[in-house]
Amino acid sequence: MARIVQKFGGTSVADLDRIRNVAERVKREVDAGNQVATVVSAMAGTTNQLAAWCQEIGPLVDAREQDAVVASGEQITAGLLAMMLQTMGVNARSWLGWQIPLRTDGTHSKARIETIETDDMIAHLGKGQVAIVAGFQGIGPNGRITTLGRGGSDTSAVALAAALDADRCDIYTDVEGVYTTDPRIVSGATKIDRITYEEMLEMASQGAKVLQTRSVAMAMQHHVRLQVLSSFVDQPGTLVVDEDEIVEQKIVSGIAYSPDEAKITLLGVPDRPGVAASIFGPLADAAVNVDMIVQNISHEDQSTDMTFTVGKADLDRAMSVLDGLKDELGHDGVQAETNVTKVSVVGVGMRSQPGVAKTMFETLADKGINIEVISTSEIKVSVLIGGDYTELAVRALHTAYGLDAEPSD
Repeated sequence: MARIVQKFGGTSVADLDRIRNVAERVKREVDAGNQVATVVSAMAGTTNQLAAWCQEIGPLVDAREQDAVVASGEQITAGLLAMMLQTMGVNARSWLGWQIPLRTDGTHSKARIETIETDDMIAHLGKGQVAIVAGFQGIGPNGRITTLGRGGSDTSAVALAAALDADRCDIYTDVEGVYTTDPRIVSGATKIDRITYEEMLEMASQGAKVLQTRSVAMAMQHHVRLQVLSSFVDQPGTLVVDEDEIVEQKIVSGIAYSPDEAKITLLGVPDRPGVAASIFGPLADAAVNVDMIVQNISHEDQSTDMTFTVGKADLDRAMSVLDGLKDELGHDGVQAETNVTKVSVVGVGMRSQPGVAKTMFETLADKGINIEVISTSEIKVSVLIGGDYTELAVRALHTAYGLDAEPSD
Protein backbone atom coordinates (compact mmCIF):
# COMPACT_ATOMS: atom_id res chain seq x y z
CA MET A 1 0.00 0.00 0.00
CA ALA A 2 1.29 3.45 -0.94
CA ARG A 3 0.25 6.83 0.40
CA ILE A 4 -0.39 9.20 -2.50
CA VAL A 5 -1.11 12.93 -2.50
CA GLN A 6 -2.82 14.21 -5.63
CA LYS A 7 -3.42 17.82 -6.67
CA PHE A 8 -5.90 18.90 -9.34
CA GLY A 9 -5.75 22.43 -10.77
CA GLY A 10 -8.59 24.72 -11.78
CA THR A 11 -8.93 23.50 -15.35
CA SER A 12 -9.11 19.90 -14.08
CA VAL A 13 -12.16 20.73 -11.92
CA ALA A 14 -13.73 23.39 -14.17
CA ASP A 15 -17.21 21.82 -14.19
CA LEU A 16 -19.09 18.79 -12.89
CA ASP A 17 -18.06 16.58 -15.82
CA ARG A 18 -14.40 17.28 -15.10
CA ILE A 19 -14.94 16.78 -11.37
CA ARG A 20 -16.45 13.38 -12.23
CA ASN A 21 -13.32 12.61 -14.29
CA VAL A 22 -11.17 13.56 -11.29
CA ALA A 23 -13.28 11.34 -9.03
CA GLU A 24 -12.67 8.40 -11.36
CA ARG A 25 -8.91 8.98 -11.15
CA VAL A 26 -9.07 9.14 -7.37
CA LYS A 27 -11.16 5.95 -7.26
CA ARG A 28 -8.55 4.19 -9.42
CA GLU A 29 -5.88 4.83 -6.76
CA VAL A 30 -8.24 3.67 -4.01
CA ASP A 31 -9.07 0.49 -5.93
CA ALA A 32 -5.33 -0.16 -6.23
CA GLY A 33 -5.20 -0.28 -2.43
CA ASN A 34 -3.54 3.10 -1.86
CA GLN A 35 -4.25 5.72 0.78
CA VAL A 36 -5.20 8.93 -1.02
CA ALA A 37 -5.27 12.61 -0.07
CA THR A 38 -6.45 14.85 -2.90
CA VAL A 39 -5.81 18.61 -2.91
CA VAL A 40 -8.06 20.70 -5.14
CA SER A 41 -8.00 24.22 -6.54
CA ALA A 42 -11.03 26.39 -7.16
CA MET A 43 -12.93 25.78 -10.39
CA ALA A 44 -11.28 27.62 -13.30
CA GLY A 45 -11.97 31.35 -13.17
CA THR A 46 -13.55 31.30 -9.71
CA THR A 47 -10.65 32.86 -7.79
CA ASN A 48 -10.32 35.64 -10.37
CA GLN A 49 -14.03 36.43 -10.05
CA LEU A 50 -13.94 36.42 -6.25
CA ALA A 51 -10.86 38.67 -6.20
CA ALA A 52 -12.47 41.03 -8.74
CA TRP A 53 -15.54 41.43 -6.55
CA CYS A 54 -13.29 42.33 -3.61
CA GLN A 55 -11.44 44.91 -5.70
CA GLU A 56 -14.73 46.46 -6.86
CA ILE A 57 -15.47 47.30 -3.24
CA GLY A 58 -12.18 49.19 -3.01
CA PRO A 59 -8.44 48.92 -3.67
CA LEU A 60 -7.55 48.72 0.04
CA VAL A 61 -10.06 46.22 1.39
CA ASP A 62 -9.38 44.29 4.59
CA ALA A 63 -6.94 41.52 3.56
CA ARG A 64 -8.36 39.21 6.25
CA GLU A 65 -11.86 39.46 4.79
CA GLN A 66 -10.54 39.12 1.25
CA ASP A 67 -8.85 35.85 2.26
CA ALA A 68 -12.18 34.63 3.66
CA VAL A 69 -13.79 35.38 0.30
CA VAL A 70 -11.19 33.99 -2.12
CA ALA A 71 -10.60 30.82 -0.05
CA SER A 72 -14.24 29.83 -0.60
CA GLY A 73 -13.56 28.67 -4.16
CA GLU A 74 -11.53 25.68 -2.99
CA GLN A 75 -14.15 24.88 -0.36
CA ILE A 76 -16.78 24.50 -3.10
CA THR A 77 -14.59 22.17 -5.16
CA ALA A 78 -13.64 20.02 -2.16
CA GLY A 79 -17.28 19.50 -1.19
CA LEU A 80 -18.37 18.71 -4.75
CA LEU A 81 -15.58 16.17 -5.27
CA ALA A 82 -16.28 14.47 -1.94
CA MET A 83 -19.95 14.11 -2.87
CA MET A 84 -19.07 12.83 -6.35
CA LEU A 85 -16.83 10.14 -4.83
CA GLN A 86 -19.55 9.15 -2.38
CA THR A 87 -21.95 8.52 -5.29
CA MET A 88 -19.31 6.11 -6.68
CA GLY A 89 -19.20 4.19 -3.40
CA VAL A 90 -15.93 5.71 -2.21
CA ASN A 91 -15.66 6.80 1.43
CA ALA A 92 -14.53 10.44 1.21
CA ARG A 93 -14.77 13.69 3.18
CA SER A 94 -13.64 17.26 2.65
CA TRP A 95 -11.02 18.99 4.79
CA LEU A 96 -10.64 22.76 4.95
CA GLY A 97 -7.37 24.35 6.02
CA TRP A 98 -8.59 25.09 9.55
CA GLN A 99 -9.91 21.55 9.99
CA ILE A 100 -6.58 19.79 9.37
CA PRO A 101 -5.27 22.23 10.74
CA LEU A 102 -2.71 23.70 8.35
CA ARG A 103 -1.19 26.52 10.38
CA THR A 104 0.41 29.57 8.76
CA ASP A 105 1.86 32.90 9.76
CA GLY A 106 -0.41 35.93 9.74
CA THR A 107 0.59 37.38 6.36
CA HIS A 108 -2.77 37.46 4.65
CA SER A 109 -2.86 36.70 0.89
CA LYS A 110 0.79 35.53 1.00
CA ALA A 111 0.90 33.35 4.11
CA ARG A 112 3.70 30.87 4.74
CA ILE A 113 3.04 27.39 6.13
CA GLU A 114 4.42 26.78 9.63
CA THR A 115 3.01 23.38 10.65
CA ILE A 116 0.53 20.78 9.44
CA GLU A 117 -1.05 18.59 12.12
CA THR A 118 -1.79 15.34 10.32
CA ASP A 119 -2.62 12.86 13.13
CA ASP A 120 -6.38 13.11 12.61
CA MET A 121 -6.11 12.83 8.82
CA ILE A 122 -3.75 9.86 9.03
CA ALA A 123 -6.26 8.07 11.28
CA HIS A 124 -9.00 8.61 8.68
CA LEU A 125 -6.72 7.51 5.83
CA GLY A 126 -5.95 4.35 7.78
CA LYS A 127 -9.66 3.53 7.82
CA GLY A 128 -9.82 3.75 4.03
CA GLN A 129 -11.29 7.23 3.80
CA VAL A 130 -10.13 9.59 1.04
CA ALA A 131 -9.20 13.08 2.24
CA ILE A 132 -10.33 15.84 -0.12
CA VAL A 133 -8.33 18.91 0.89
CA ALA A 134 -9.12 22.51 -0.04
CA GLY A 135 -5.81 23.87 -1.31
CA PHE A 136 -4.47 27.43 -1.11
CA GLN A 137 -5.65 28.03 2.46
CA GLY A 138 -4.71 27.67 6.10
CA ILE A 139 -5.38 29.20 9.50
CA GLY A 140 -3.34 32.05 10.95
CA PRO A 141 -2.16 32.56 14.53
CA ASN A 142 -5.27 34.66 15.27
CA GLY A 143 -7.67 31.95 14.10
CA ARG A 144 -8.45 33.74 10.81
CA ILE A 145 -8.46 32.07 7.38
CA THR A 146 -5.28 32.79 5.42
CA THR A 147 -4.34 32.13 1.79
CA LEU A 148 -0.96 31.15 0.40
CA GLY A 149 -0.85 33.34 -2.72
CA ARG A 150 -1.45 32.44 -6.36
CA GLY A 151 -0.41 28.88 -7.13
CA GLY A 152 -0.82 28.10 -3.44
CA SER A 153 -2.61 24.81 -4.05
CA ASP A 154 0.64 23.36 -5.43
CA THR A 155 2.32 24.46 -2.21
CA SER A 156 -0.51 22.94 -0.14
CA ALA A 157 -0.09 19.61 -1.92
CA VAL A 158 3.69 19.41 -1.54
CA ALA A 159 3.57 20.49 2.11
CA LEU A 160 0.86 17.91 2.83
CA ALA A 161 2.87 15.19 1.05
CA ALA A 162 5.87 16.03 3.22
CA ALA A 163 3.80 16.06 6.41
CA LEU A 164 2.11 12.75 5.53
CA ASP A 165 5.41 11.17 4.46
CA ALA A 166 3.71 10.31 1.16
CA ASP A 167 5.36 8.06 -1.39
CA ARG A 168 4.59 10.50 -4.22
CA CYS A 169 2.85 13.78 -4.98
CA ASP A 170 1.04 13.82 -8.34
CA ILE A 171 0.29 17.28 -9.76
CA TYR A 172 -2.49 16.98 -12.34
CA THR A 173 -2.83 19.84 -14.79
CA ASP A 174 -3.90 20.55 -18.37
CA VAL A 175 -0.54 19.59 -19.91
CA GLU A 176 1.05 16.16 -20.17
CA GLY A 177 4.21 17.03 -18.26
CA VAL A 178 7.19 19.36 -18.36
CA TYR A 179 8.38 20.17 -21.88
CA THR A 180 11.75 21.34 -23.17
CA THR A 181 9.99 24.64 -23.91
CA ASP A 182 6.52 25.98 -24.58
CA PRO A 183 5.01 23.65 -27.24
CA ARG A 184 2.74 26.49 -28.35
CA ILE A 185 5.86 28.25 -29.68
CA VAL A 186 8.02 25.28 -30.68
CA SER A 187 6.16 22.41 -32.30
CA GLY A 188 9.24 20.22 -31.84
CA ALA A 189 9.27 20.63 -28.04
CA THR A 190 9.46 17.26 -26.27
CA LYS A 191 8.20 16.05 -22.92
CA ILE A 192 10.94 15.51 -20.34
CA ASP A 193 10.67 12.13 -18.58
CA ARG A 194 12.76 13.15 -15.55
CA ILE A 195 14.05 16.52 -14.41
CA THR A 196 16.00 17.50 -11.29
CA TYR A 197 14.56 19.70 -8.57
CA GLU A 198 17.16 22.37 -9.35
CA GLU A 199 16.33 22.43 -13.05
CA MET A 200 12.60 22.54 -12.36
CA LEU A 201 13.11 25.35 -9.87
CA GLU A 202 15.04 27.37 -12.45
CA MET A 203 12.52 26.60 -15.19
CA ALA A 204 9.62 27.65 -12.95
CA SER A 205 11.31 30.83 -11.72
CA GLN A 206 12.30 31.82 -15.27
CA GLY A 207 8.78 31.64 -16.65
CA ALA A 208 7.69 27.99 -17.12
CA LYS A 209 4.12 27.87 -15.78
CA VAL A 210 3.74 24.13 -15.12
CA LEU A 211 4.71 24.22 -11.44
CA GLN A 212 4.72 27.04 -8.92
CA THR A 213 8.26 28.02 -7.81
CA ARG A 214 7.54 27.85 -4.10
CA SER A 215 6.17 24.31 -4.34
CA VAL A 216 9.28 23.08 -6.18
CA ALA A 217 11.56 24.62 -3.56
CA MET A 218 9.56 22.90 -0.82
CA ALA A 219 9.67 19.56 -2.65
CA MET A 220 13.45 19.84 -2.99
CA GLN A 221 13.85 20.71 0.69
CA HIS A 222 11.75 17.77 1.87
CA HIS A 223 12.69 15.30 -0.92
CA VAL A 224 9.08 14.90 -2.07
CA ARG A 225 8.90 12.97 -5.35
CA LEU A 226 6.77 15.02 -7.73
CA GLN A 227 5.03 13.84 -10.86
CA VAL A 228 3.47 16.31 -13.30
CA LEU A 229 0.83 14.74 -15.54
CA SER A 230 -2.38 15.50 -17.40
CA SER A 231 -5.90 15.13 -16.04
CA PHE A 232 -7.16 14.42 -19.55
CA VAL A 233 -4.93 11.66 -20.94
CA ASP A 234 -3.74 8.40 -19.42
CA GLN A 235 0.02 8.39 -19.83
CA PRO A 236 3.09 8.94 -17.66
CA GLY A 237 4.11 12.53 -17.00
CA THR A 238 7.37 14.10 -15.82
CA LEU A 239 9.05 13.04 -12.58
CA VAL A 240 10.86 15.72 -10.57
CA VAL A 241 13.56 13.95 -8.60
CA ASP A 242 17.00 14.20 -6.99
CA GLU A 243 19.91 14.58 -9.38
CA ASP A 244 21.32 11.14 -8.51
CA GLU A 245 18.15 9.49 -9.90
CA ILE A 246 19.00 10.64 -13.42
CA VAL A 247 21.64 8.42 -15.05
CA GLU A 248 22.90 10.77 -17.75
CA GLN A 249 22.43 14.51 -17.58
CA LYS A 250 21.78 16.56 -20.68
CA ILE A 251 23.84 19.72 -20.98
CA VAL A 252 20.67 21.77 -21.50
CA SER A 253 17.28 20.47 -20.38
CA GLY A 254 15.05 23.29 -21.49
CA ILE A 255 14.43 26.85 -22.64
CA ALA A 256 12.21 29.03 -20.45
CA TYR A 257 10.93 32.52 -21.11
CA SER A 258 9.08 35.20 -19.20
CA PRO A 259 7.34 38.13 -20.90
CA ASP A 260 6.22 39.46 -17.51
CA GLU A 261 9.35 41.56 -17.07
CA ALA A 262 10.01 45.31 -17.03
CA LYS A 263 13.39 46.99 -17.45
CA ILE A 264 14.31 50.04 -15.41
CA THR A 265 17.39 52.20 -16.07
CA LEU A 266 18.64 54.81 -13.61
CA LEU A 267 20.65 57.42 -15.49
CA GLY A 268 23.61 59.29 -14.04
CA VAL A 269 23.76 57.55 -10.67
CA PRO A 270 26.70 58.82 -8.54
CA ASP A 271 29.39 56.12 -8.52
CA ARG A 272 30.16 55.92 -4.81
CA PRO A 273 30.22 53.18 -2.15
CA GLY A 274 26.77 52.30 -0.82
CA VAL A 275 24.78 53.63 -3.75
CA ALA A 276 23.48 50.16 -4.72
CA ALA A 277 22.24 49.57 -1.17
CA SER A 278 20.49 52.95 -1.18
CA ILE A 279 18.62 51.89 -4.35
CA PHE A 280 17.80 48.24 -3.75
CA GLY A 281 17.20 48.49 0.00
CA PRO A 282 14.08 50.69 -0.35
CA LEU A 283 12.86 48.53 -3.25
CA ALA A 284 13.14 45.44 -1.05
CA ASP A 285 11.32 47.26 1.76
CA ALA A 286 8.51 47.95 -0.71
CA ALA A 287 8.33 44.19 -1.56
CA VAL A 288 9.67 44.78 -5.09
CA ASN A 289 11.67 41.77 -6.28
CA VAL A 290 14.66 42.79 -8.40
CA ASP A 291 16.05 40.18 -10.80
CA MET A 292 18.73 40.99 -13.37
CA ILE A 293 21.16 43.85 -12.63
CA VAL A 294 23.87 45.47 -14.76
CA GLN A 295 25.97 48.56 -13.99
CA ASN A 296 27.84 50.43 -16.68
CA ILE A 297 31.41 51.70 -16.41
CA SER A 298 31.70 55.09 -14.70
CA HIS A 299 31.64 58.22 -16.81
CA GLU A 300 34.31 60.87 -16.40
CA ASP A 301 32.02 62.74 -14.03
CA GLN A 302 32.02 59.74 -11.68
CA SER A 303 28.44 58.76 -12.51
CA THR A 304 27.10 55.55 -13.98
CA ASP A 305 23.92 54.10 -15.46
CA MET A 306 22.32 51.17 -13.62
CA THR A 307 19.82 48.81 -15.28
CA PHE A 308 17.74 46.15 -13.56
CA THR A 309 14.53 44.20 -14.08
CA VAL A 310 11.38 43.79 -11.99
CA GLY A 311 8.09 42.04 -12.62
CA LYS A 312 5.63 44.09 -14.68
CA ALA A 313 3.18 43.93 -11.79
CA ASP A 314 5.75 45.68 -9.57
CA LEU A 315 6.73 48.40 -12.05
CA ASP A 316 4.46 51.18 -10.78
CA ARG A 317 5.48 50.54 -7.18
CA ALA A 318 9.17 50.47 -8.14
CA MET A 319 8.91 53.75 -10.07
CA SER A 320 7.18 55.37 -7.10
CA VAL A 321 10.01 54.27 -4.79
CA LEU A 322 12.68 55.54 -7.18
CA ASP A 323 10.89 58.85 -7.62
CA GLY A 324 11.01 59.29 -3.86
CA LEU A 325 14.78 58.66 -3.88
CA LYS A 326 15.62 61.28 -6.52
CA ASP A 327 16.81 63.95 -4.09
CA GLU A 328 18.81 61.46 -2.03
CA LEU A 329 20.48 59.75 -5.01
CA GLY A 330 20.86 62.74 -7.28
CA HIS A 331 20.38 60.66 -10.44
CA ASP A 332 19.60 62.25 -13.81
CA GLY A 333 16.40 60.37 -14.53
CA VAL A 334 14.61 57.01 -14.77
CA GLN A 335 13.61 55.11 -17.90
CA ALA A 336 11.21 52.15 -17.94
CA GLU A 337 10.44 49.66 -20.69
CA THR A 338 7.87 46.86 -20.64
CA ASN A 339 8.27 45.34 -24.12
CA VAL A 340 11.03 42.97 -22.98
CA THR A 341 11.32 39.22 -22.37
CA LYS A 342 13.71 37.18 -20.26
CA VAL A 343 14.87 34.02 -22.06
CA SER A 344 16.76 31.37 -20.09
CA VAL A 345 18.76 28.25 -20.93
CA VAL A 346 18.61 25.71 -18.08
CA GLY A 347 20.50 22.47 -17.42
CA VAL A 348 22.52 20.83 -14.64
CA GLY A 349 24.94 19.55 -17.29
CA MET A 350 26.17 23.13 -17.68
CA ARG A 351 28.23 22.69 -14.51
CA SER A 352 30.77 20.53 -16.32
CA GLN A 353 30.36 21.67 -19.92
CA PRO A 354 31.90 24.93 -21.19
CA GLY A 355 30.53 26.87 -24.12
CA VAL A 356 26.83 26.98 -23.23
CA ALA A 357 26.76 30.77 -22.95
CA LYS A 358 28.84 31.11 -26.12
CA THR A 359 26.28 29.05 -28.07
CA MET A 360 23.47 31.17 -26.71
CA PHE A 361 25.10 34.50 -27.60
CA GLU A 362 26.16 33.36 -31.08
CA THR A 363 22.69 31.96 -31.84
CA LEU A 364 20.98 35.21 -30.87
CA ALA A 365 23.55 37.26 -32.79
CA ASP A 366 22.96 35.17 -35.93
CA LYS A 367 19.26 36.06 -35.69
CA GLY A 368 20.00 39.76 -35.22
CA ILE A 369 18.71 39.77 -31.63
CA ASN A 370 20.35 42.27 -29.30
CA ILE A 371 21.04 41.25 -25.70
CA GLU A 372 20.19 43.99 -23.19
CA VAL A 373 21.02 42.33 -19.85
CA ILE A 374 22.73 39.04 -18.89
CA SER A 375 22.35 37.01 -15.69
CA THR A 376 23.84 33.62 -14.84
CA SER A 377 23.80 30.92 -12.19
CA GLU A 378 25.52 27.55 -11.98
CA ILE A 379 22.86 25.86 -14.12
CA LYS A 380 21.26 28.78 -15.97
CA VAL A 381 22.05 31.59 -18.40
CA SER A 382 19.39 34.29 -18.81
CA VAL A 383 19.25 37.21 -21.21
CA LEU A 384 16.85 40.11 -21.58
CA ILE A 385 15.78 40.83 -25.15
CA GLY A 386 13.15 42.89 -26.95
CA GLY A 387 9.71 41.37 -26.57
CA ASP A 388 9.13 41.29 -30.33
CA TYR A 389 11.92 38.69 -30.70
CA THR A 390 10.60 36.23 -28.09
CA GLU A 391 9.37 33.44 -30.37
CA LEU A 392 12.32 33.73 -32.75
CA ALA A 393 14.78 33.49 -29.85
CA VAL A 394 13.07 30.51 -28.19
CA ARG A 395 12.85 28.55 -31.45
CA ALA A 396 16.46 29.29 -32.42
CA LEU A 397 17.86 28.33 -29.00
CA HIS A 398 15.75 25.16 -28.84
CA THR A 399 17.29 24.07 -32.14
CA ALA A 400 20.81 25.22 -31.26
CA TYR A 401 20.94 22.99 -28.18
CA GLY A 402 19.59 19.92 -30.01
CA LEU A 403 16.26 19.86 -28.17
CA ASP A 404 13.98 19.60 -31.22
CA ALA A 405 12.04 16.36 -31.55
CA GLU A 406 13.44 14.12 -34.25
CA PRO A 407 11.11 13.91 -37.26
CA SER A 408 9.01 10.76 -37.37
CA ASP A 409 9.49 8.29 -40.20
